[in-house]
Parts: sequence; C-alpha cells; structure tokens
Amino acid sequence: MFLLISNHPLIIGGVLMLADLMCWQLLEPTRVKLRIGARVLAFVLFSWVIINAGISPLQPAPWPDDTTLNLMGTLIAIAWWLFASRTLSVIISFVLMPRTGHTGRLLQDVMGAAIFLIAIVAAAAYVLQLPVKGLLATSGAVAIIVGLALQSTLSDVFSGIVLNTTKPYQLDDWISIDGIEGKVVDIDWRATHLMTAQGSMAVIPNSVAAKGKVLNFSRPNNVHGVSITIAVPSSVRPRRVLDALEKALQGTRALLATPKPRIAVKTSTLEYVEYEASGFILSMDQKAEVRNLLFDLAHRHLESSGVVWSSEAANRPWTRQRTLLEEVRIFRSLSEEDKDNLAQNMTPVEYAPDQVILPLDGASAFLLVISAGVISVSVRKGESMFEVGRMGPGEIMGEEGILSEGRSEAEFRSLSSCLMFQIDKDTLRTYLSQRNDLKVALTKLQHYRQRASQSLLMQKPAAVKKAGFLHWLHKR
Repeated sequence: MFLLISNHPLIIGGVLMLADLMCWQLLEPTRVKLRIGARVLAFVLFSWVIINAGISPLQPAPWPDDTTLNLMGTLIAIAWWLFASRTLSVIISFVLMPRTGHTGRLLQDVMGAAIFLIAIVAAAAYVLQLPVKGLLATSGAVAIIVGLALQSTLSDVFSGIVLNTTKPYQLDDWISIDGIEGKVVDIDWRATHLMTAQGSMAVIPNSVAAKGKVLNFSRPNNVHGVSITIAVPSSVRPRRVLDALEKALQGTRALLATPKPRIAVKTSTLEYVEYEASGFILSMDQKAEVRNLLFDLAHRHLESSGVVWSSEAANRPWTRQRTLLEEVRIFRSLSEEDKDNLAQNMTPVEYAPDQVILPLDGASAFLLVISAGVISVSVRKGESMFEVGRMGPGEIMGEEGILSEGRSEAEFRSLSSCLMFQIDKDTLRTYLSQRNDLKVALTKLQHYRQRASQSLLMQKPAAVKKAGFLHWLHKR
C-alpha cells in the first residue's frame, strides 16, 4: 500500500478527492457529524499523500523540467488550498449552527466565501508565484466599480449580515416591519420573507428591515399582544365603561392572566371617548378570533351596563328584561306579544363574585338568563374541576331541568358580581308546548354544550419541552 502511494501520489490524491465528494453526496444530510468526519479524514490523508510526494502548498511544484508532472503537481497544490478552505468552512458552519440556527445561514455563507477568497489568493501567491500585490490592487479597483454599481444590493447583503448577527427576529417569529405584519419564513442574502395573515408573501429588503421599525410579537417568551379600541359617547361616565370592559376581558379564557390584561383611555373628544382594551395570548393564530370575541363581549357588557349608541335603541320603552329577551337567540322565534308577557314573569336575582350559581348535579327550577357579569363553567375531570368556558350577558343556563328534569352537568360560578333573571320552569313550559321551534332551539343548545364539554375533556395537555444546560448555552 505504501509502495503504491509513493509510486503514484498524484493519482492517489485525485482518488481521495473523488472519494470525499462521493461520501459527501451519498451520506444523508442529517448525519452531519459523520459527513464532517469523513471530510476531515479525507483532507488529512490527502495532505499526507502530497507531502510525501514532495509537493508543498507553500511552494511551486518541484518538477520544473517535466511539464506534465509540473502541471499535475500545480493542480494538486491548488486543489489542496480549495480542499482546505472547504473543510474549514464546513467545520465553522457546524460550530456556528447550534448557536445561530438557520437564521445564521447568511453569515455562514459570507464567512465561507471569504475563506475561499483567501484560499484563492494564497494559491496564486504560493503555488503560482503571481504578484499578489498587483492582483489585489487590480481586484480592489474592480471591487470599487462593482460596489458602486451594486450599491443597493450590497446594502441589502450587509444589512442581512447585521440582522443575522443581532437577531432582532428569527425564523417563525411573528413580526411587523414598518406596519407590514407576518410570520418570518426566510431570511436570505437580499430580503426577509413574511407570510402575512392574508396568506400572501411580503418580501422586504434587508436594508429596509435594518432601518425600519421592527416589532417582534414572539418575544419575550412567545407571548403575543392583542388589543381592541372601542368608541363610546362622551356622555357615558368612564367608570361605567371601564367596569364593562374589565368584564369583557374577564369573559374569555384565551387571554393570559400574566401579563395582566388592562384598559386605558386612548383619546377624548366632545362627541366620544376611545378606550383600548388589551391582553396577551399564546399563539398568533388566535389573534383574529380573540379580537372578534373581545369586540362582541365588549358590546354585550357595555349594553348590559346601559350604554347605547343609537337614538332608536335609547328611545325604546323596554325594560331590561324585555331588552334581554331580544338578545337571547333561543327566544327569537317568539312574537313581540309573547316576549312582552314573558318579560313580566322574569325575576331578578344578584350574585356576589365567586358564588356558586348552579352546582354540579344540581337541579334547577328556573331557566337563568345572564343580564350582567361573567360566569365560569367547570366540569369534573378526574378528582378536580376543569374550566371549559365562560359566559356573559345574553346567555342562559339550567336548560337541563326545563327539558327533561335533568341535573346540571357543570358547575356555574360567578367570576364577578352578576345580575340574572329567573324564568320559572312552569311558565317556560307553557311556551315550549305552544312553540316547537323554541323547544328545538333549546335542545340544540343543550346538545352543543354537551359535545363541546366532552371534546375539551378529551384533549391532552401539550407536552412541555425540558430546557437543559446545553439548550440554554445554545441560546446565549
């Protein structure tokens, strides 16, 4: 073997380079350590073979009288520099990847290009004995001309390097750049690619992103802010509005308890006052749904507190009970006369915060209609109670006892002070016997709630990933 290597060093060197290329292509990209190990081993063997053959990468080929050998030796020496630069760039990429992830790909590519450029200059200086100073001077002049011609593109490239180094955002982050909001799907040499909520692709030049206003909704801790703005007539006392909006924020489980949701007065004019209600959610995918829900809850709680926007609604001679029947979906099929009569048979009852309104397995002799406040609905899961939802103005409870003398399948507890109206089961059954569509609507509501409760109980909690020391170190 050693005799073969000593007799045919140039051929063996070429075979090693081909073997390295084949191993790199045949080995799966996921086996990173094996691929890098094979490349390093091939480079070490290649260096040993050419040095034993008398070829030095720091000197010209040692066969000036033999044109063929001299040409092959020169090519092998140049190949050593390229082989070395490729091996070094692969090792640097492997070292940087755990720290920068895929967002550092641009920085790695730039470093790899710089290493190859240094290798080419070194090969020209040591192997080909070319006047490097003149070459560098000429290349510098060419670089200035090219740089002026590609000023905008180079600005994007270097801005991309800055963005990947400082990392104001990473892949899969939800961000906003100068008002353009979306999910980061790629950061390349020239631009940052955002997938917007409308499903379109926004391509923002890196130079614009580096100079523009960047809002990262995924930091800290992957918590995302959501807010709504409500305009209320200035004649309404602010305290009444703030109380209603606090109940609206309390009326959804999607908002996180920490950081705490808040309400603030945004602007004030002679005609109206703008209020901003804001909170935080875990996923940006929920943002549109939660905002829509918050608008609906805000309207319902403001209306239950007596806030009206139209003069027509303000001039209606209806009691609160009669107005409430207009908001409850199952009573929409009743005539105006039936609603007027039913409103007269509704009895108000108040509950303090954290008071059980209807216990689990309890039998209700009334249909309860929520007029104001927030109700928590919990079912039993194992040995503990599990909250499955929250209710607000215009919603009802206790339908099981009305339809089939059944017992409550959930516990209803007040989260805030509540005002409710009771409808006696005998009174309501009179309407059920006369109005089949009312009975159908009440039955559908009961079945929907049962299915929703069972679906939530069957959901498995998301697995929590353990963050060890190495995970922490990679984030530094």
